[in-house]
Amino acid sequence: MLRIYFTGDDIARTRIAPGPDPLWELVLSLQMLRPQRGDLLFTSWRQEAGEAVRRAGLGDVLTLLLALTPNVGYFPDFLNPIEGMRGLEYGLEAIRTTPITALERDLSRLAARHRLPGSARHLAAGEPAVLTGLTEAMRVCYDVTVAPYRRSIDTALQRDRRIRTTALAHGGVEGLLASLRPMLTWSAGELRIPGHRHQELHLRGRGLLLIPTYFCVSGPLTMFDPELPPVLIYPVERGPDALPVSTSKVSTALGALIGPTRAAVLNAIGTRDATSTTDLARRLGISPASTSEHTTVLRQAGLVMSHRDRNRMLHHLTDLGHALLNTNR
Repeated sequence: MLRIYFTGDDIARTRIAPGPDPLWELVLSLQMLRPQRGDLLFTSWRQEAGEAVRRAGLGDVLTLLLALTPNVGYFPDFLNPIEGMRGLEYGLEAIRTTPITALERDLSRLAARHRLPGSARHLAAGEPAVLTGLTEAMRVCYDVTVAPYRRSIDTALQRDRRIRTTALAHGGVEGLLASLRPMLTWSAGELRIPGHRHQELHLRGRGLLLIPTYFCVSGPLTMFDPELPPVLIYPVERGPDALPVSTSKVSTALGALIGPTRAAVLNAIGTRDATSTTDLARRLGISPASTSEHTTVLRQAGLVMSHRDRNRMLHHLTDLGHALLNTNR
């Protein structure tokens, strides 16, 4: 069982992640490539994504990456730096600059549980070429195992966020944590997660960041090193409208009609009640200026409404935009 201990400061500093963490989704998707309990919804996804990974021709670096992400038990903390919350590129850069002491420590722990390929020794030594090759492989894997399914991921995560923020508004942090039952229980400043390996985490005023994840099926988990920024990863519910269906299947016809990037922008706006230009740019990996151009065209076509909230421009789908997306499902 995982036990997390809160002070009054920790309760005040507990919060929900503003969006998906691409590195957590990537690592968990790599684990999902191998069958595990509770993964029946991912059967078709596993076939599609597995074939896409094989076609990518990553060779030995894929062997290393899969060895670093076993679907049972411990996997290295350095694969999930907190910088990943800012975006995939920030997270990959943090991995490339991981201190050698952290690489050695994490890989020694993993090697005690799993057989690792010879290239793991070079990774533990912090060799730049190996770190660069690893992060490039991670980017490729993200592009084929996570990115094509972002509409499904965002739909599920935004629904979960609405549930948690409503619970927070009505019951404070205690209400927020209570809304996560039966995955965990909260009592007298202690959060308990049954089914987790034995671990105690004292927050010591740092607070806790709750990160909902789409590809997690095994139950809540956290970092092994208690000195790292405290996070709790937990699985979200995947309803019928959030099954792992590739965006390429959803919007091929739409992309032919309005262009693939503009179709991606429309899809991304459709996964949230309101989303900003900056957020769209981050999620889609395009510049804010390009994003603004696309939203302007979509607005002129009557597919999107936009309004300013302080220094942010927020975008919503119109009824016509919803109809167009639903027609192309």
